[in-house]
Amino acid sequence: MRGLLAALKEITRYPSAMVGLFILAFILALAAYAVITIPYGEAIRLWRGGEATWRYNPRTAAPAWIDYLTPKKLLRTVILGPEDAQKEVKVLSERTRRLIFTYTLDYEADVFPSELAVVFKSQYEKKPPRVEVIWRTPDGREFSFGRQIPSGKVHWYTVSQDRDLIASLRGAPEEVLFQDPNAPEKTLKGIHTITIKAYVFEPEADLEAEVVVYGTVYGIAGTDHLRRDIWVALLWGAPIALAFGLGASFGITISSIVFAAIGAWFGGWVDAVVQRLTEIRMVIPTLPILIMVGLFYSKSIWVILAVLIGLNLIESTVKQYRAVFLQEKRTPYIEAARSYGARHLRIIFRYLIPRVIPWVIPSFVLAVPAYVFLEASLSVLGLGDPVLPTWGKLLSDAFSHGALYHGYYYWVLEPAFLLMLTGFGFTLIGYTLDKVFNPKLREI
Repeated sequence: MRGLLAALKEITRYPSAMVGLFILAFILALAAYAVITIPYGEAIRLWRGGEATWRYNPRTAAPAWIDYLTPKKLLRTVILGPEDAQKEVKVLSERTRRLIFTYTLDYEADVFPSELAVVFKSQYEKKPPRVEVIWRTPDGREFSFGRQIPSGKVHWYTVSQDRDLIASLRGAPEEVLFQDPNAPEKTLKGIHTITIKAYVFEPEADLEAEVVVYGTVYGIAGTDHLRRDIWVALLWGAPIALAFGLGASFGITISSIVFAAIGAWFGGWVDAVVQRLTEIRMVIPTLPILIMVGLFYSKSIWVILAVLIGLNLIESTVKQYRAVFLQEKRTPYIEAARSYGARHLRIIFRYLIPRVIPWVIPSFVLAVPAYVFLEASLSVLGLGDPVLPTWGKLLSDAFSHGALYHGYYYWVLEPAFLLMLTGFGFTLIGYTLDKVFNPKLREI
């Protein structure tokens, strides 16, 4: 144990190992932050919630920090709620009242909004209110969106998808309402006034409204095609990637060591069975079997992990470990253990296996990124867990919705960068450990 600790301390002499440790510390901190700030159940709920959960978010919006890298002033989503409105109430009859909400929007962005919407939150028993939305631009032009009848207690009127309004404006509302008539390619800056006239027909009826002007940038990481915050998947991709990679590497490494030690120690037919199983496993492809499991049984990442470990309980490294164990079983301290009556399992787990730990640690660390990339590859092939937000799932969604074709580079580059960063960090540490524990590679 002391020799192992001394060897681990020696890695501090290698700059590459320090860089790898710094990267690994960053990924671990990201994973810890994800688990603390967004619990597992909440992360799944957010990711599966669909458009209803993220409805106030813009669709396929770039990260907000891009605003600092471009000369244009980009737009963040603006939500004008009841507290931003001037409300007037006029009683027309015993049952009928007219509500007038007036909102002001100071528009200073150099780009057009991505979408427009108005949210009506009404209270009534039988007869819904009648609503009219009037938009007045800074240069005095006035546009009526027509009369609306909110259906349900919460009604989303997506202005940008109103075909009748698009036909009357002869263009997309988010462009026509915000463009400068003298320079259509530029935005019309200044104070926009939105007036909402509502008629309610019951004594206890009431209505509130929100005007949503969707931006072109959002948050730290942007949004996807379902308005989901990509930051959630980037955060939770870290603990899932580490759990999958470390779990697969640890389970496969430990099982291979144990089977190799058992075969080398007992010899005879036990060793023959282990060797034949190893050779059979060497010709069985892993990826096609995992694809079949994902297609015909389950796409759960934990089921895939269990199948992966089960397939590799006896893998090709068994032969390498066996060669080491055959040498170790003839050493004097093993003979001494036999002489004082140590049992077979005690010799295997107490004396044989600890001797190969220094050779196992580098291969264990180097195997982690391979399994992390395997999970991402399955997701890109459409076999990723549909429930969990992972880096591979982000890449899969980006590929299936043509992110690069439409210019949503952030959607691809962010998860790809974290995947490469994780693999780079583990690789630097693994190769440094190989130098430390392997005398032939050790630097003088």
